[in-house]
Amino acid sequence: MSKLALLGGSKVFEEPIPKDVHKWLFKWPIIGEEDEQAALQVIRDNSYSRSDISEKFEQEFCEWIGAKHGLVFCNGTMSLHAAMFAVGLGVGDEIICPTKTYWASITSAFNFGATPVFCNVGEDLNMDPDDLERCISPKTKAIMVVHYSGLPCDMDRIMAFAKKHNIKVIEDVSHAQGGLYKGRRLGTIGDVGAMSMMSGKSFAAGELGILITNEKKYHERAIAFAHYDRNNPENITDDEELKGYTGLPMGGLKGRANQLCVALARVQLKYYDERCAEIRRAMNYFCDLVEGTPGIIVIRANEEEGSNMAGWYSPHFGYRPEELGGLSVERFVEAVRAEGVGCHAGANFCLHTHRLFKDCDVFHTGKPTRIAFADRDVRELDAACDLSLTRYCFSIPWFKHFDKEWIEKYASVYRKVAENYKDLLPGDTNRVLEGRWYGMENDKAAR
Repeated sequence: MSKLALLGGSKVFEEPIPKDVHKWLFKWPIIGEEDEQAALQVIRDNSYSRSDISEKFEQEFCEWIGAKHGLVFCNGTMSLHAAMFAVGLGVGDEIICPTKTYWASITSAFNFGATPVFCNVGEDLNMDPDDLERCISPKTKAIMVVHYSGLPCDMDRIMAFAKKHNIKVIEDVSHAQGGLYKGRRLGTIGDVGAMSMMSGKSFAAGELGILITNEKKYHERAIAFAHYDRNNPENITDDEELKGYTGLPMGGLKGRANQLCVALARVQLKYYDERCAEIRRAMNYFCDLVEGTPGIIVIRANEEEGSNMAGWYSPHFGYRPEELGGLSVERFVEAVRAEGVGCHAGANFCLHTHRLFKDCDVFHTGKPTRIAFADRDVRELDAACDLSLTRYCFSIPWFKHFDKEWIEKYASVYRKVAENYKDLLPGDTNRVLEGRWYGMENDKAAR
């Protein structure tokens, strides 16, 4: 075994990867002449704030993803906000959400007077269906499912649970646009799907979001919530609650998308499946090379059953310190970085640990906003959320193209560190870095 670079040995990447190779392997999104011309046409037409391009994209996107209705928003956060309104989330209702996710998955619940209830995640970093029963109450209105880092959740079990208890399911597909679960596109399995398309996502279009659903009533409610220009008398609806409020947004919000971003999204959609196939080829090869390495849990979809991770947004592997003599994930990652590969420990912090969900009184009601209208103090449930699983993960390279030689070189770094773990134990301080609050899309440490 060769000596680790951290301990004075030679780096696997003794010479930095050539800039042109690095750009080809990792640059995203791929922007070409067609994208530029689409944006230029919007500028020439002076049509930044209309909705005609949005409506064309909604139709194209729905045909592609297999949904009956789509509604474009200015960003993913707004699409998730509208999804909550669409399913009727209101004052005193509870909504179950995995504790390990980006804040936008759940914070909009505060604006409805609803109460977030956090459930555990498993070794795959996704919502643990076994923990849902612990979280439910007569006040539970919905489940927010997050396909974390592109991995499809166990939708069979989640949907069966939701059906049993007559609660709605919102899919946050911001990490997994176009991904499949047993042959079905993510976002079309629950009652409503919502996703971000910001510049760092696998489906990248600047700053954009979209809501999809197969139910007309949810689509209409989303329009009424934040699309005043489309909430007009010509939009025929059977919803008596909506009929009297045309012309103004019921949510007091403006969710209309910038048409420059929508124009880019239309072009990106044309090539998305092809580009994702290339990403999956590269990422699966990397996984094959690392699979079976002690201490490393390869996290990927079961493609044999018709599932996939689409563009593999912000990929992570799990970590089992007990297989490496108790070596901390931080020490493991330190050694990986010393070999010349960007890597970080952890991912998003667990939301239940942030003060926003503990004692923050956002609206000055005299009570913490999370429980301002609740029948119970759901914060007491947070103690059951297992932080250990969420600590034990680390980033891996997000390849955008397949190159056998370079992928093998990257994979060799992780194997080298695992093989030499005993040499790392004496200098291990067992420092715990659980993650970060900000998003992962611009984190260059993972490249």
